[in-house]
Amino acid sequence: MEQESKLFHQAGDEPNTDGAADQIQADSPVAETLTVGQDSVALDEEQVKDEIDIQIDLLNDTDWVVRREAVITLGEMGDERCVEPLARALRDGDWQVREVAIDAMGQVGSPAVETLLKLLRDWEVRKYAILALGKIRDERVLDPLVLQLRNDEFKDDAVDALVALGEPSVEKLVGALRDKDENVRKCAVLALGRIKSGEAIDPLITMLGDKDWFTRLTAAAALESIGDERGREAIKPLLKDPDMVVKMRVERILAKWKKQPISQPANA
Repeated sequence: MEQESKLFHQAGDEPNTDGAADQIQADSPVAETLTVGQDSVALDEEQVKDEIDIQIDLLNDTDWVVRREAVITLGEMGDERCVEPLARALRDGDWQVREVAIDAMGQVGSPAVETLLKLLRDWEVRKYAILALGKIRDERVLDPLVLQLRNDEFKDDAVDALVALGEPSVEKLVGALRDKDENVRKCAVLALGRIKSGEAIDPLITMLGDKDWFTRLTAAAALESIGDERGREAIKPLLKDPDMVVKMRVERILAKWKKQPISQPANA
């Protein structure tokens, strides 16, 4: 009986290993680190969200300096949630705020493209939307920008935007050289001359035979800007151009070229 009681007593005092294991796991440094890490990530996300909301509220401040700094901060954040507030900032009453809003949209990048394309329909903000699109390396911006070359009021802004995009614009601009619209061809020549792409040399040489004197003149100037030997040789026949302005400009270009070494375009 005593032996049986002893056995019963031992069985009753046997420790609960499952409960102890749970307690050890809960108290382990690894578990604590994981919990702290998850809380930290959640806290960081909440702080970012709060900061975006704070900066958006500052866009309503009466001081343009405060609004300008808020726009800059939202651009640096580069979050998709910043797109709509920055789009509103493109309409700000102060040009200095609108100017940084263009850059900020560019910093946000591709998430801002759709909103900016919609803003192209609005005359009041179209200029700023065009310039902002020129800061975003996204193929969706190219056709809309080339289309703006047809618009007398905004074609210069479109040229600036396409030049800012650089090499990605070249293919579309070369295609625009064949456009029926004379103004589009001129703008394309101007843009290609400023981009200075080697891929544009042969298409620009073709434009030296355009029926419009100003297009011929601009093509010669673009080839001068690129500075390739093929362009130097191609413009020589324009010394006999029927238009006196073209002839005189080519004379000056060739005289200037003689005084400097032949250069190759960097991206030829």
